[in-house]
Amino acid sequence: MRAWHHFYPALPVFHGREQLRAGIGALIGISLCSLMVSLGVRLGTPSLYLVAPLGATAVLVFCVPNSPLAQPWSAIVGNVTAALVALLTVQVFPTPWSVGVAVGAAIIAMMFVRALHPPGGAVALLTALEPAPALEAGLLFALMPVGSTTAVLVLAAIVYNRLTGRVYPFRQPDMVDTVDPQLRLGLSTDQLGALLDRFNQTANLGVADLGRMLAAAEAEAAQHRFDGTTCADIMTTGLITVRLDTPIREAARLFRNHAIKSLPVVNDDVKLCGLVLQADLLEGVAAQDRPMTWRRRADRRTVSDVMRQADRAVSQDLPVGALLNRLAARGSEVVPVTRDDRLVGILTRSDIIRLLLHGAADRPAA
Repeated sequence: MRAWHHFYPALPVFHGREQLRAGIGALIGISLCSLMVSLGVRLGTPSLYLVAPLGATAVLVFCVPNSPLAQPWSAIVGNVTAALVALLTVQVFPTPWSVGVAVGAAIIAMMFVRALHPPGGAVALLTALEPAPALEAGLLFALMPVGSTTAVLVLAAIVYNRLTGRVYPFRQPDMVDTVDPQLRLGLSTDQLGALLDRFNQTANLGVADLGRMLAAAEAEAAQHRFDGTTCADIMTTGLITVRLDTPIREAARLFRNHAIKSLPVVNDDVKLCGLVLQADLLEGVAAQDRPMTWRRRADRRTVSDVMRQADRAVSQDLPVGALLNRLAARGSEVVPVTRDDRLVGILTRSDIIRLLLHGAADRPAA
């Protein structure tokens, strides 16, 4: 029974809506190709006809649009390349050797141009088994019917997938890494690509989608690890705050008299305006070696002149696990916590460490 287990279905059960979405998409795509062929016949274009491998291409572009094998470059260039290689093969190798050579050479060529597309193997096989139409059309065979019908099918898939909530073509990493580190585990595009290459999965998953999946998995694991602990559960309250017009020297005095590392800046409604760290005050208070005019100007400066924006504040009901990447990848030292835009506490790395160490003695060593 254990041996038979490996022959059980590997795919999970598809949701009913997904089955219907993919099936209707393939119906629309192939119907458009058929309509184009019908119009071609009426216009006297006998070289335009449907080829069977389009059915396999429809499965990929509508059922698994996130697969690298289903992307527009893979589908169009892959099928065209396979048709060209098979056309050249049948002119050089006699039957039955041309059949195997056509498929094998087509696979090598598709991988060389980074356009591996499984239906391309079927295009090569069909061409080798029935070479007469391809030989009659010549090199035009690769463009019409193979290339043109594949292009129509891909265009239909782009529109249909976007309209039904699927991303196609799939997410490509930008030349400049602009993705939020929180969604990328702090890993660069090159590092994610190296992971795919190490496990030989570059043909099955894209770099951007891998980053999203890993981040979602880590967030889910963190949620279980912290048993649903939110920021409100561990945040520091009873904060010492300052106003926008608080003089810099007053802020420096607060840092000196209290064991704090940050001063939240709030307005009269306790809404967060910014954050002042100790480092932000260094230039404002170190005026001993500056001209007297600069020193007088420094005396009039307020925290609003040196504070940093509070664009990294989080809601009090945010799970703590969602902050791990931000504290690690962004180098954040203090994270303000708000409720209805009003400051209610702050989270520091020390708060997270205390949470991590909580109950550590009761957990078995890894």
